[in-house]
Amino acid sequence: MTDTMSPAYRGLPAREGESMDRRDTRARAALAGSVLAGALLLSACGAITLGQPTAGTPVAHGTAPGAAPTSAPVDPTPSDTTTSAGPTTGVPAPSTTPPAAKPTPKPTPKPTPKPPPKEGDTLVPGDTGAYVTKVQLQLSALGYWNGSADGSYGGLTSQAVMALQKAAGLGRDGVFGPATQRALKNGVRPQSRTGGTGIEIDKARQLLLVVRGGRVTLVLNTSTGSGQQYTSEGATRVANTPAGTFSTYRVVDHLDKGPLGDLWRPRYFNGGIAVHGAGNVPGYPASHGCARVSNPAMDMIWATNLMPIGSTVTVY
Repeated sequence: MTDTMSPAYRGLPAREGESMDRRDTRARAALAGSVLAGALLLSACGAITLGQPTAGTPVAHGTAPGAAPTSAPVDPTPSDTTTSAGPTTGVPAPSTTPPAAKPTPKPTPKPTPKPPPKEGDTLVPGDTGAYVTKVQLQLSALGYWNGSADGSYGGLTSQAVMALQKAAGLGRDGVFGPATQRALKNGVRPQSRTGGTGIEIDKARQLLLVVRGGRVTLVLNTSTGSGQQYTSEGATRVANTPAGTFSTYRVVDHLDKGPLGDLWRPRYFNGGIAVHGAGNVPGYPASHGCARVSNPAMDMIWATNLMPIGSTVTVY
């Protein structure tokens, strides 16, 4: 049979039980829709073409008189944030926030200086002031040698106070407390046993006395033999300072290095036993047999020649 279908529905598939007229109507509707879609596409393309003029074709600016714009112009809205299109490296951007200011450190308060001791205060090594000077002068007046009165309670003042404490039968700590102050006020001073001229070493009170014409002129703190055993050069001995009357027979004006230790400027009076300077002169017997005095006291003995060769040394 010859195909008598309208060109409008050629290629349009037939539906089951659909009449030719019905199919023709559906085909024409489809064709009309295609034509409308094509017109719209051409219209859109024409608009695009107007936006891109060809060479030699003038471009109209503005709007024709009487023509109303189809829509209001839209201003571009700026984005609140800007996103970089670059690749992310994983390294955080440096902070723009300034670092918090460090708190200003508070100045360390200076300790309140200790007020100088006043009359009647207990004096200890390290104290300074006019009261210390006064005590030093009073000690010197009684014969307790402590060098020059410089207002500083140092080692020499402590040695002199210890000598006063020994003479008064007090505790030997070198601190100028109430009992020692009373002893100084009362003028406590040891007396000579020999009544002559020379050096006396009082082992019981651990004092060295310089005696002139039976009068004690100087009193020094000393430390004699400890009474303990010791071994020297293969022999065991007792650290003792023998009692008796002796004579100074040898003097060494420098550090004398002996088998039992170093002796500062010793003056020997009984074999290897001497009066010599030492860095440590405690308030109790501690030597191997010699009579220790402070190094400055030994320098004073040399400066004043208090123990010349031939001078008498009495130990009791």
